Parts: sequence; structure tokens; C-alpha cells
Amino acid sequence: MPLVDVTYAPHVPEARLRALGSVLPHLVSQAVECPEEPYDGDLQPGDVEIRFRPLGPLDRSGLNAVIEIRSKWFESRAANRQERVDLLHERIEAATGLADFGVYLSLPVAAWSQGE
Repeated sequence: MPLVDVTYAPHVPEARLRALGSVLPHLVSQAVECPEEPYDGDLQPGDVEIRFRPLGPLDRSGLNAVIEIRSKWFESRAANRQERVDLLHERIEAATGLADFGVYLSLPVAAWSQGE
């Protein structure tokens, strides 16, 4: 289950952020798909968690947005992580028109449990 944090500049239009929130679950799921966690295209609640946060008065960033993704480490996922994040960046830009943003993919050793 990927966790996604989006930090954005105050001048980024809300419509662009809504578009980003709409496409990120699918695009992130595709980007981190692997044999251990295949993506069937049928996202369920809790499959991808996204949090949006505006830059604060003390934050420093030269980008319109930074999208940070954390998803459990698997060797098959980590082997080509740069290719995965480059393709994800391209797909986000094409789907939303967002410019001057960065995508950070982190694959920590982790575990997840979810109740109903």
C-alpha cells in the first residue's frame, strides 16, 4: 500500500490539485506494481493513501509540488526504481499539466496492517 504526500506551493490552482488527486492512485499503483503486489486496476479503500499539504511559511522549495511516495521494499520493485519514478513523473505531467514538480520514491522495509 503506497503512502503519498503531496506538498504544493500556494499558487498551484485547486483544480490542478484535484486532478492530481484523481489520477495519483492509479498512476502510483502502476508505478509500484510488482509480482509480490500486483495491480489489478481495481483500487479499494486503503490501497493508496494520499495527503496534500501546502508549503508552510518556513518551508523552502523551488518547485510547484513535491510528490513523495513510500511503498514497501521488494527486490523486484527496487531493481528499476529510477525507471519507475521517471515514467511516473512523465505520466503525472501528461495527465495533469503540472509543471516544475518532483517525484520522490522511497522503498523502505516495512509492514502494513489494516482493519475494517
